Amino acid sequence: MDEIEPRLKAIVAEQPYPLVFATISGAHLYGFPSPDSDYDLRGAHVLPLAEVISLRPPRETIEWSGDADGLEMDLVTHDARKFFGLMLKNNGYVLEQLLSPLVVHTTPEHEELREIARLCITRHHAHHYRGFAESQWRLFHKESPRRVKPLLYVYRVLLTGIHLMQTGEVDANLPRLNDAARLPYIDDLIARKLAGPEQSTLADADLAFHEREYQRLLGTLGEAFAATKLRDATAGFTALDDLLVRLRLRAA
Repeated sequence: MDEIEPRLKAIVAEQPYPLVFATISGAHLYGFPSPDSDYDLRGAHVLPLAEVISLRPPRETIEWSGDADGLEMDLVTHDARKFFGLMLKNNGYVLEQLLSPLVVHTTPEHEELREIARLCITRHHAHHYRGFAESQWRLFHKESPRRVKPLLYVYRVLLTGIHLMQTGEVDANLPRLNDAARLPYIDDLIARKLAGPEQSTLADADLAFHEREYQRLLGTLGEAFAATKLRDATAGFTALDDLLVRLRLRAA
């Protein structure tokens, strides 16, 4: 995307709490949006101190989906404390959101958080990506007819995990990942997804072939996990705690 859809910025401006950041995730980030793909907007907000210490349950997560001024979108933001906690739990999904290059809203704290993210990357993120790939494979396998989307998610997740173990860098963009992986079938799958609707099917799917590739890449992820030089445990707790306290005091 050369430019961020201006309606997304308007949606961000209407949020009830200050945002640390808001980025685009989903198919647009992964590099294979269909013509009718909605926008997945993800971010972190900051609850005021009064709401955090109240007896009433705080709005840790804000979710909304639907049509916004003609734009189909799905929005999810977490309060900073919840988001930071997920960063400390080997959750690759939140790191992808935080480090997404498709930035709709940013702050100095967003840039600080992106630096802290490097301290949160561990070898155990491989388990996150393996589990995500397994769930997407089950989804693909049980469908009839089978859709292109979950199969692309399988390959995207596995290549992201392998790349992370090998380089320490979070990259969720499948075409870019495949520049290095050079899997000849990926470009064709992406072309089918880009040319058709969000629910495009793969009527001629070679299930046996894709199952072999799925198992092979699971093995490659396991090998990358065994060989990686990434740290064994997160080192980001103190920096995240300090940032959270500053954010809370500023919002008091």
